[in-house]
Amino acid sequence: MLPNPAMPTRTARGADARSGSGREPLVFCGNPVALGETAELRMRVGESFTAEPVSVPLTVVRGGPGPILFVTATVHGDELNGVGILRDLLNDTDFTGLRGTLIAVPVVNVPGFLVQDRRLPDRRDLNRSFPGSPKGSLTARLADILFREVIRHSDFGIDLHTGGGERTNYPQIRADLSDPRVLELAEAFGIPVVVGGEGPEGSLRRVAVAAGVPTVVYEAGSARRLERPFIREGIAGILNVMRFLRMLPGEPFVPPLRLRIERTHWVRAGSGGILDLQVELGQPLRRGAPISLSTNPFARGRSLLKSPYGGLVLGLTQLPLVHSGDPICHIARLEAEELAAWEAYWSKTVLLRV
Repeated sequence: MLPNPAMPTRTARGADARSGSGREPLVFCGNPVALGETAELRMRVGESFTAEPVSVPLTVVRGGPGPILFVTATVHGDELNGVGILRDLLNDTDFTGLRGTLIAVPVVNVPGFLVQDRRLPDRRDLNRSFPGSPKGSLTARLADILFREVIRHSDFGIDLHTGGGERTNYPQIRADLSDPRVLELAEAFGIPVVVGGEGPEGSLRRVAVAAGVPTVVYEAGSARRLERPFIREGIAGILNVMRFLRMLPGEPFVPPLRLRIERTHWVRAGSGGILDLQVELGQPLRRGAPISLSTNPFARGRSLLKSPYGGLVLGLTQLPLVHSGDPICHIARLEAEELAAWEAYWSKTVLLRV
């Protein structure tokens, strides 16, 4: 715990256009984007069954010289909160005083997004496929072009996600806390819960960090939904990071409490049945606190699931029917002092309860 390849559509902000320092202009898929310009581009990946081009849209917003930050969303095609975050961020933010460059990719996994599927048509998980290959599967080719055209152009990165399948997540940053630059970025986002870890093999953030681009993941909410509280929190976090990097004026918000989570645990159903959840996202849990009650269809054969640790609820299933062994509740384990601090914080927090 801590204390506290189409032609681009362009617009120009001439007052902010300045010459760069050896990196001007930036070139994306053959399209140069100079300081002071905003360009809407498409990265061509391949063709569909009907020989239609498969391309990924991105917006590059350039101000004066400064850091380059990428923000990606919908690496998993059914995770929509990140689309809402980038849509509102781009539409509602005044970038007049921008120092540096924002690369926004609201829909990375376009084929999955079109059919609301986590994976691509070749049934591969894009977030296990980085850095990709220009001669591999469709998934590998998409990972490759994103890695070459976006990640390698950048100094920092944020990847936006939600819970997968029928699960939902409390807002959290996931980051490799052993890397000081990644830790700084994670805490600059300005939310209390930071979960440590390198990330899975082949994930975007793990490969980006290995390539020298400090990158974190913002996890919040559930798939196939636009959840306004989590969208607001994501926008605020990106703006916090941009202020921390001196890309935008002002100081980043500092939360009253910060938790660095090193240990998490999924509590699973002891028996199958109809599930009655008795906790909510973010809720503090004392050891032995009830999590859920399962019954058979006749309301008999009751099975009470209790928390094996003290901690907070990081994630929950959204399924009312469960088999034995199904994951029910993802708990961030906390020490006694941390748990007491979270209980005090939670008692005053209503913003993220949906």
